[in-house]
Amino acid sequence: MSPARRSITIPRPRATKAKDWMPPGKKNPKVDKVLSTGTQWRKELEKLREIILECGLTEVLKWGQPCYTVDGRNIALIHGFKEYCAILFIKGVLLQDAEGILIRQTEHVQAGRHIRFTTVRDIEKLEPVIKAYLYEAIEVEKAGLKVKMKKTSDFPVPEELENKFNKNPAFHRAFEALTPGRQRAYLYFFAQPKLSKTREARIEKYMPQIFEGKGINDDYLQENKMRKRKAEL
Repeated sequence: MSPARRSITIPRPRATKAKDWMPPGKKNPKVDKVLSTGTQWRKELEKLREIILECGLTEVLKWGQPCYTVDGRNIALIHGFKEYCAILFIKGVLLQDAEGILIRQTEHVQAGRHIRFTTVRDIEKLEPVIKAYLYEAIEVEKAGLKVKMKKTSDFPVPEELENKFNKNPAFHRAFEALTPGRQRAYLYFFAQPKLSKTREARIEKYMPQIFEGKGINDDYLQENKMRKRKAEL
């Protein structure tokens, strides 16, 4: 049975410029352009978009992806991958997930959880559940609930990385200058291989990127952002 439609009053986001602001539940022209660029998941993303907007969220474009907000605070976004498309709940870890369908993309993801789809039919079958999860996510945000994030000190430093720090103080300083989030991503990534030589190779490969102050995925994200900008023109 479909959940009862709730009446939600969503104020105009204080942090959004007037020219960029869209009324809740309305399609954003910038998202229209992104979804019209021939993505293989266009029909599926349009269906997810329709469901989300029916829940009264505001549609914006963030990180090159359709993002849905309440009072300027991120609730969910939709995006396509090679093998599936998904709706990502920004604070999904705080949702009860009564249906047991939320997925943690990788082990280093702390807050976000998503639901994957490969057909419009799959989305239609789960529409009542998607809406229920969206309403719960809205309530989580309105209640001001926070995700307790791991600190950088909670992540072990691989022996191979410690050795690099000791031999190359400049490299150590460059690593310490990274944002905490980037440090955590590198620590997790470097510690994954079982073989020491593989861990050593990973560190060597990413040293230039660390010296430049970049995170693991910064180059990829920048390229993706540029592609999205070209698509918007």
